[in-house]
Amino acid sequence: MADAKVIPFDDDRSRARRRPARAGQEAAVRALPGQHGPEGPLSAAAAAKGVEPSPEPQEAESGAPAPESGGGGWERRLAGGLAFLRRRVTGEYEVDEFGYDKELTDQVLMSLLRPLYAKYFRVEVKGIENIPAEGGALVVANHSGTLPLDGLMMQVAVHDNHPAGRHLRLLAADLVFMLPVVNELARKAGSTLACAEDAERLLQSGEIVGVMPEGFKGIGKPFGERYKLQRFGRGGFVSTALRAGVPIVPCSIVGAEEIYPMIGNAKTLARVLGIPYFPITPTFPWLGPLGMVPLPTKWTIQFGEPIATDGYAPEAAEDPMLMFNLTDQVREQIQHTLYKLLVQRRSVFF
Repeated sequence: MADAKVIPFDDDRSRARRRPARAGQEAAVRALPGQHGPEGPLSAAAAAKGVEPSPEPQEAESGAPAPESGGGGWERRLAGGLAFLRRRVTGEYEVDEFGYDKELTDQVLMSLLRPLYAKYFRVEVKGIENIPAEGGALVVANHSGTLPLDGLMMQVAVHDNHPAGRHLRLLAADLVFMLPVVNELARKAGSTLACAEDAERLLQSGEIVGVMPEGFKGIGKPFGERYKLQRFGRGGFVSTALRAGVPIVPCSIVGAEEIYPMIGNAKTLARVLGIPYFPITPTFPWLGPLGMVPLPTKWTIQFGEPIATDGYAPEAAEDPMLMFNLTDQVREQIQHTLYKLLVQRRSVFF
Protein backbone atom coordinates (compact mmCIF):
# COMPACT_ATOMS: atom_id res chain seq x y z
CA MET A 1 0.00 0.00 0.00
CA ALA A 2 1.50 3.30 -0.98
CA ASP A 3 1.81 6.24 1.39
CA ALA A 4 -1.36 8.21 1.80
CA LYS A 5 -1.21 11.45 -0.16
CA VAL A 6 -3.39 14.53 -0.20
CA ILE A 7 -4.09 15.31 -3.84
CA PRO A 8 -5.13 18.96 -4.30
CA PHE A 9 -7.76 19.78 -6.87
CA ASP A 10 -5.89 22.09 -9.22
CA ASP A 11 -7.02 24.28 -12.07
CA ASP A 12 -6.21 21.64 -14.71
CA ARG A 13 -8.58 19.14 -13.14
CA SER A 14 -11.28 21.79 -12.86
CA ARG A 15 -10.83 22.68 -16.53
CA ALA A 16 -11.04 19.02 -17.43
CA ARG A 17 -14.44 18.79 -15.79
CA ARG A 18 -15.67 21.92 -17.58
CA ARG A 19 -14.82 20.64 -21.07
CA PRO A 20 -17.83 18.30 -21.41
CA ALA A 21 -20.19 21.07 -20.35
CA ARG A 22 -18.56 23.48 -22.83
CA ALA A 23 -18.76 20.95 -25.61
CA GLY A 24 -22.44 20.27 -24.88
CA GLN A 25 -23.20 23.96 -24.82
CA GLU A 26 -21.41 24.53 -28.13
CA ALA A 27 -23.41 21.66 -29.62
CA ALA A 28 -26.61 23.29 -28.39
CA VAL A 29 -25.54 26.63 -29.89
CA ARG A 30 -24.80 24.94 -33.22
CA ALA A 31 -28.29 23.42 -33.19
CA LEU A 32 -30.04 26.81 -32.78
CA PRO A 33 -31.47 28.08 -36.06
CA GLY A 34 -30.02 31.31 -37.33
CA GLN A 35 -26.88 30.86 -35.28
CA HIS A 36 -24.80 28.31 -37.16
CA GLY A 37 -24.71 26.29 -40.35
CA PRO A 38 -26.70 27.19 -43.44
CA GLU A 39 -29.28 29.13 -41.42
CA GLY A 40 -26.74 31.65 -40.16
CA PRO A 41 -23.12 30.77 -39.22
CA LEU A 42 -21.38 32.50 -36.34
CA SER A 43 -18.75 35.03 -37.11
CA ALA A 44 -15.11 33.86 -37.11
CA ALA A 45 -14.36 35.90 -34.00
CA ALA A 46 -17.26 34.41 -32.10
CA ALA A 47 -16.36 30.88 -33.16
CA ALA A 48 -12.74 31.38 -32.09
CA LYS A 49 -13.80 32.86 -28.77
CA GLY A 50 -16.19 30.01 -27.89
CA VAL A 51 -18.94 30.11 -25.33
CA GLU A 52 -17.88 29.94 -21.70
CA PRO A 53 -20.53 28.44 -19.37
CA SER A 54 -21.28 30.21 -16.14
CA PRO A 55 -20.43 28.51 -12.83
CA GLU A 56 -24.09 28.22 -11.84
CA PRO A 57 -25.18 25.90 -14.69
CA GLN A 58 -22.05 23.78 -14.23
CA GLU A 59 -22.76 23.32 -10.53
CA ALA A 60 -26.39 22.49 -11.21
CA GLU A 61 -25.43 20.05 -13.99
CA SER A 62 -22.83 18.21 -11.90
CA GLY A 63 -25.08 18.01 -8.86
CA ALA A 64 -22.22 18.94 -6.50
CA PRO A 65 -20.37 22.12 -5.57
CA ALA A 66 -16.90 22.80 -6.88
CA PRO A 67 -14.21 20.95 -4.94
CA GLU A 68 -12.41 22.81 -2.19
CA SER A 69 -8.78 23.78 -2.54
CA GLY A 70 -5.85 21.65 -1.37
CA GLY A 71 -5.69 23.68 1.84
CA GLY A 72 -8.83 21.93 3.03
CA GLY A 73 -6.98 18.62 3.13
CA TRP A 74 -4.33 20.05 5.41
CA GLU A 75 -7.02 21.50 7.64
CA ARG A 76 -8.66 18.09 7.96
CA ARG A 77 -5.31 16.47 8.76
CA LEU A 78 -4.57 19.13 11.37
CA ALA A 79 -7.99 18.64 12.94
CA GLY A 80 -7.47 14.88 12.98
CA GLY A 81 -4.05 15.30 14.58
CA LEU A 82 -5.43 17.58 17.27
CA ALA A 83 -8.25 15.13 17.98
CA PHE A 84 -5.69 12.33 18.26
CA LEU A 85 -3.62 14.34 20.75
CA ARG A 86 -6.72 15.14 22.79
CA ARG A 87 -7.58 11.44 23.04
CA ARG A 88 -4.02 10.62 24.13
CA VAL A 89 -4.01 13.32 26.81
CA THR A 90 -7.46 12.47 28.16
CA GLY A 91 -6.89 8.72 27.97
CA GLU A 92 -9.83 8.13 25.59
CA TYR A 93 -8.20 5.30 23.71
CA GLU A 94 -8.17 1.52 24.03
CA VAL A 95 -5.45 -1.09 24.47
CA ASP A 96 -6.02 -4.82 24.62
CA GLU A 97 -4.92 -7.19 27.36
CA PHE A 98 -1.45 -7.46 25.80
CA GLY A 99 -0.94 -3.69 25.65
CA TYR A 100 -1.61 -3.37 21.91
CA ASP A 101 -2.63 0.17 20.95
CA LYS A 102 -4.19 -0.01 17.48
CA GLU A 103 -4.73 3.73 17.06
CA LEU A 104 -1.16 4.62 18.01
CA THR A 105 0.18 1.86 15.76
CA ASP A 106 -1.88 2.91 12.73
CA GLN A 107 -1.37 6.65 13.02
CA VAL A 108 2.13 6.99 14.48
CA LEU A 109 4.28 3.86 14.63
CA MET A 110 3.53 2.66 11.10
CA SER A 111 4.03 6.18 9.77
CA LEU A 112 7.50 6.26 11.36
CA LEU A 113 8.48 2.88 9.90
CA ARG A 114 6.96 3.43 6.46
CA PRO A 115 9.77 5.63 5.00
CA LEU A 116 12.32 2.99 6.00
CA TYR A 117 10.11 0.31 4.48
CA ALA A 118 9.12 2.05 1.24
CA LYS A 119 12.00 4.42 0.47
CA TYR A 120 15.10 2.97 2.11
CA PHE A 121 14.68 -0.80 1.81
CA ARG A 122 12.11 -0.57 -1.04
CA VAL A 123 10.39 -3.70 0.18
CA GLU A 124 8.62 -5.83 -2.42
CA VAL A 125 5.85 -8.04 -1.06
CA LYS A 126 4.70 -11.27 -2.68
CA GLY A 127 1.99 -13.75 -1.75
CA ILE A 128 0.15 -11.47 0.68
CA GLU A 129 -3.07 -13.23 -0.37
CA ASN A 130 -1.81 -16.37 1.41
CA ILE A 131 -2.58 -14.69 4.74
CA PRO A 132 -6.27 -15.37 5.44
CA ALA A 133 -8.70 -12.47 5.37
CA GLU A 134 -10.23 -13.53 8.68
CA GLY A 135 -9.43 -15.84 11.54
CA GLY A 136 -6.10 -16.69 13.10
CA ALA A 137 -2.91 -17.71 11.32
CA LEU A 138 0.70 -18.26 12.36
CA VAL A 139 3.31 -16.60 10.11
CA VAL A 140 6.71 -18.30 10.47
CA ALA A 141 9.70 -16.41 9.02
CA ASN A 142 13.48 -16.58 8.84
CA HIS A 143 15.38 -14.19 11.12
CA SER A 144 18.51 -12.21 10.25
CA GLY A 145 20.17 -8.82 10.12
CA THR A 146 22.01 -8.37 13.47
CA LEU A 147 19.20 -6.04 14.60
CA PRO A 148 15.58 -7.27 14.33
CA LEU A 149 14.44 -4.87 11.62
CA ASP A 150 13.04 -7.78 9.60
CA GLY A 151 10.21 -8.29 12.09
CA LEU A 152 9.26 -4.61 11.89
CA MET A 153 9.31 -4.61 8.10
CA MET A 154 7.15 -7.72 8.07
CA GLN A 155 4.62 -5.90 10.27
CA VAL A 156 4.47 -2.97 7.85
CA ALA A 157 4.17 -5.36 4.89
CA VAL A 158 1.06 -7.00 6.34
CA HIS A 159 -0.41 -3.73 7.61
CA ASP A 160 -0.02 -1.84 4.34
CA ASN A 161 -0.65 -4.57 1.78
CA HIS A 162 -3.25 -6.99 3.07
CA PRO A 163 -6.62 -6.26 1.41
CA ALA A 164 -8.49 -7.04 4.64
CA GLY A 165 -6.30 -4.66 6.69
CA ARG A 166 -4.86 -7.36 8.94
CA HIS A 167 -2.32 -6.62 11.68
CA LEU A 168 0.65 -8.82 12.50
CA ARG A 169 1.26 -9.51 16.20
CA LEU A 170 4.88 -10.51 16.73
CA LEU A 171 6.20 -12.90 19.36
CA ALA A 172 9.37 -11.28 20.72
CA ALA A 173 12.26 -12.51 22.89
CA ASP A 174 12.58 -11.71 26.60
CA LEU A 175 15.36 -9.20 25.89
CA VAL A 176 12.95 -6.93 23.99
CA PHE A 177 10.80 -6.49 27.10
CA MET A 178 13.80 -5.80 29.33
CA LEU A 179 14.82 -2.64 27.45
CA PRO A 180 13.21 0.53 28.87
CA VAL A 181 11.80 2.33 25.81
CA VAL A 182 11.74 -0.62 23.42
CA ASN A 183 9.57 -2.56 25.86
CA GLU A 184 6.76 0.01 25.78
CA LEU A 185 6.91 0.55 22.02
CA ALA A 186 6.89 -3.19 21.32
CA ARG A 187 3.80 -3.66 23.46
CA LYS A 188 2.03 -0.72 21.82
CA ALA A 189 2.83 -2.14 18.35
CA GLY A 190 1.27 -5.49 19.23
CA SER A 191 4.26 -7.61 20.19
CA THR A 192 4.08 -9.98 23.13
CA LEU A 193 6.33 -12.48 24.87
CA ALA A 194 7.28 -15.51 22.79
CA CYS A 195 5.52 -18.11 24.88
CA ALA A 196 2.98 -20.76 23.93
CA GLU A 197 0.26 -19.39 26.21
CA ASP A 198 0.24 -15.86 24.76
CA ALA A 199 0.54 -17.15 21.20
CA GLU A 200 -2.37 -19.55 21.61
CA ARG A 201 -4.61 -16.87 23.12
CA LEU A 202 -3.89 -14.52 20.24
CA LEU A 203 -4.48 -17.21 17.62
CA GLN A 204 -7.74 -18.35 19.17
CA SER A 205 -8.96 -14.75 19.21
CA GLY A 206 -8.45 -14.59 15.43
CA GLU A 207 -5.16 -12.65 15.25
CA ILE A 208 -2.31 -13.03 12.76
CA VAL A 209 0.74 -13.97 14.83
CA GLY A 210 4.33 -13.80 13.61
CA VAL A 211 7.18 -15.91 14.96
CA MET A 212 10.84 -16.30 13.99
CA PRO A 213 11.93 -19.66 15.42
CA GLU A 214 15.65 -19.14 14.73
CA GLY A 215 15.75 -16.52 17.47
CA PHE A 216 19.17 -15.09 18.32
CA LYS A 217 20.86 -17.94 16.45
CA GLY A 218 19.47 -16.51 13.21
CA ILE A 219 19.75 -12.80 13.83
CA GLY A 220 23.29 -13.05 15.18
CA LYS A 221 24.82 -15.51 12.74
CA PRO A 222 28.01 -14.59 10.83
CA PHE A 223 27.77 -13.03 7.39
CA GLY A 224 29.37 -16.12 5.87
CA GLU A 225 26.30 -18.16 6.88
CA ARG A 226 23.75 -15.77 5.43
CA TYR A 227 20.49 -17.26 4.17
CA LYS A 228 21.29 -20.62 5.78
CA LEU A 229 18.49 -21.32 8.21
CA GLN A 230 19.46 -22.25 11.74
CA ARG A 231 17.65 -24.85 13.82
CA PHE A 232 13.95 -24.15 14.41
CA GLY A 233 13.96 -25.21 18.04
CA ARG A 234 11.75 -28.09 19.16
CA GLY A 235 8.72 -27.22 17.05
CA GLY A 236 6.83 -25.35 19.74
CA PHE A 237 5.22 -23.07 17.15
CA VAL A 238 3.77 -26.11 15.35
CA SER A 239 2.26 -27.37 18.59
CA THR A 240 0.68 -23.96 19.18
CA ALA A 241 -0.81 -23.86 15.67
CA LEU A 242 -2.19 -27.39 16.08
CA ARG A 243 -3.88 -26.52 19.37
CA ALA A 244 -5.43 -23.39 17.89
CA GLY A 245 -6.33 -25.13 14.61
CA VAL A 246 -4.91 -22.31 12.48
CA PRO A 247 -2.86 -22.48 9.26
CA ILE A 248 0.91 -21.97 9.24
CA VAL A 249 2.11 -19.43 6.65
CA PRO A 250 5.85 -19.73 5.81
CA CYS A 251 7.53 -16.39 5.13
CA SER A 252 10.89 -15.80 3.43
CA ILE A 253 12.73 -12.48 3.78
CA VAL A 254 15.60 -11.57 1.46
CA GLY A 255 17.66 -8.41 1.96
CA ALA A 256 17.93 -8.26 5.74
CA GLU A 257 21.09 -10.38 5.88
CA GLU A 258 23.18 -7.62 4.28
CA ILE A 259 22.09 -4.54 6.24
CA TYR A 260 24.74 -5.17 8.95
CA PRO A 261 27.30 -7.68 7.60
CA MET A 262 28.45 -9.36 10.82
CA ILE A 263 32.11 -10.26 10.38
CA GLY A 264 32.89 -10.83 14.06
CA ASN A 265 31.45 -11.27 17.54
CA ALA A 266 33.01 -9.85 20.70
CA LYS A 267 31.77 -12.63 22.98
CA THR A 268 33.52 -11.40 26.12
CA LEU A 269 32.00 -7.95 25.77
CA ALA A 270 28.62 -9.52 25.04
CA ARG A 271 28.78 -11.50 28.31
CA VAL A 272 29.71 -8.38 30.26
CA LEU A 273 26.78 -6.47 28.77
CA GLY A 274 24.41 -9.42 29.21
CA ILE A 275 23.45 -9.63 25.53
CA PRO A 276 23.52 -12.67 23.21
CA TYR A 277 26.26 -11.25 20.97
CA PHE A 278 28.18 -8.04 20.31
CA PRO A 279 28.37 -7.60 16.52
CA ILE A 280 31.42 -6.37 14.66
CA THR A 281 30.66 -5.12 11.16
CA PRO A 282 32.70 -3.21 8.54
CA THR A 283 31.30 0.03 10.02
CA PHE A 284 30.58 -0.79 13.68
CA PRO A 285 32.04 0.00 16.17
CA TRP A 286 34.70 1.76 14.09
CA LEU A 287 32.44 4.62 13.00
CA GLY A 288 30.59 4.93 16.30
CA PRO A 289 26.87 5.74 16.04
CA LEU A 290 27.26 6.28 12.29
CA GLY A 291 28.20 2.62 12.02
CA MET A 292 24.70 1.67 13.18
CA VAL A 293 23.12 3.02 10.00
CA PRO A 294 21.95 -0.02 7.99
CA LEU A 295 23.00 -0.49 4.39
CA PRO A 296 20.19 0.37 1.91
CA THR A 297 19.62 -3.13 0.57
CA LYS A 298 16.65 -4.14 -1.57
CA TRP A 299 14.21 -6.38 0.28
CA THR A 300 11.71 -9.00 -0.82
CA ILE A 301 9.18 -10.54 1.56
CA GLN A 302 7.28 -13.54 0.25
CA PHE A 303 4.44 -15.26 2.07
CA GLY A 304 4.16 -18.88 0.99
CA GLU A 305 1.30 -21.32 0.64
CA PRO A 306 -0.37 -21.92 4.01
CA ILE A 307 -0.06 -25.32 5.67
CA ALA A 308 -3.41 -26.37 7.15
CA THR A 309 -3.57 -27.81 10.65
CA ASP A 310 -7.32 -27.97 11.28
CA GLY A 311 -7.54 -31.50 9.88
CA TYR A 312 -5.58 -33.03 12.74
CA ALA A 313 -7.09 -34.43 15.92
CA PRO A 314 -6.72 -32.39 19.16
CA GLU A 315 -4.20 -34.87 20.57
CA ALA A 316 -1.95 -34.35 17.51
CA ALA A 317 -0.23 -31.50 19.33
CA GLU A 318 1.33 -34.09 21.64
CA ASP A 319 2.72 -36.23 18.80
CA PRO A 320 6.49 -35.47 18.62
CA MET A 321 6.91 -37.15 15.23
CA LEU A 322 4.13 -35.06 13.68
CA MET A 323 5.58 -31.86 15.13
CA PHE A 324 9.02 -32.79 13.77
CA ASN A 325 7.62 -33.46 10.28
CA LEU A 326 5.59 -30.24 10.16
CA THR A 327 8.51 -28.20 11.50
CA ASP A 328 10.78 -29.67 8.86
CA GLN A 329 8.17 -28.99 6.16
CA VAL A 330 7.91 -25.32 7.15
CA ARG A 331 11.68 -24.93 7.38
CA GLU A 332 12.28 -26.55 3.99
CA GLN A 333 9.65 -24.38 2.33
CA ILE A 334 11.23 -21.21 3.72
CA GLN A 335 14.75 -22.31 2.73
CA HIS A 336 13.69 -23.28 -0.78
CA THR A 337 11.95 -19.92 -1.29
CA LEU A 338 15.04 -18.07 -0.02
CA TYR A 339 17.23 -19.78 -2.62
CA LYS A 340 14.66 -19.05 -5.31
CA LEU A 341 14.47 -15.34 -4.41
CA LEU A 342 18.27 -15.07 -4.26
CA VAL A 343 18.56 -16.47 -7.79
CA GLN A 344 15.95 -14.00 -9.05
CA ARG A 345 17.36 -10.79 -7.56
CA ARG A 346 19.73 -8.75 -9.69
CA SER A 347 21.92 -7.42 -6.88
CA VAL A 348 21.94 -6.73 -3.17
CA PHE A 349 20.99 -3.07 -3.64
CA PHE A 350 18.65 -3.16 -6.67
